[in-house]
Amino acid sequence: MGTFVFAMPLLPGKEAVDREMLERLGAAGPDRDAYLAARRAQGVSHETVWHQKTPMGTFAIVLLEADDVAKSFGLIATSDEPFARQFRDFVKDVHGVDMAKDPPPDVELVIDTRF
Repeated sequence: MGTFVFAMPLLPGKEAVDREMLERLGAAGPDRDAYLAARRAQGVSHETVWHQKTPMGTFAIVLLEADDVAKSFGLIATSDEPFARQFRDFVKDVHGVDMAKDPPPDVELVIDTRF
């Protein structure tokens, strides 16, 4: 099982839009079934999103877990399924990132300690 954690800035004024969409995907949200089906088809077993307020604006901190994280992230970025296309449009609107064209986040693990 692999884990991928990355931060994405929220464009100014888009925090509420992001929160509303994530609530639509949540436990009682109307888009939950499509979201679960898409992530399962993409090989994702766990996804968590936090909002972190910083002096540079609010960031979404995203955690993805999958057997093959690179493959799953690639499927999220390239799938022609309706939910995947809608999700990429949402990411572009809220974060300013075109998942289909922009490179994936460049994340480097610096420390991983268990106590």
